[in-house]
Amino acid sequence: VQLQASGGGLVQAGGSLRLSCAASGSIFSINYIAWYRQAPGKQRELVAAVNSGGHINYADSVKGRFTLSTENAKNTGYLEMNNLKPEDTAVYYCSVLKGLTVYWGQGTQVTVSS
Repeated sequence: VQLQASGGGLVQAGGSLRLSCAASGSIFSINYIAWYRQAPGKQRELVAAVNSGGHINYADSVKGRFTLSTENAKNTGYLEMNNLKPEDTAVYYCSVLKGLTVYWGQGTQVTVSS
């Protein structure tokens, strides 16, 4: 499985971005799709995740502002980010779980200026 993340950039506080994660390769039986982020000097943290049953979890810090969605026909997942805050600044990674193996995308930088 190969994951290609895109959509990051520089935005002012209060702005919006939409991240995309395109999956290719052996994508059958992917049962968990997630977005993580890692800010400088901090541990990587879970932002949002959806399981094969469609249940979505969000970190408390992004609830009501971020929306995770998937477009199966395009093998793509999205993270819509609204009302961005400076503390959302981080490298964002998409990740999928297939069987017992976790696959990671390369990360996309999101910078929110105050």
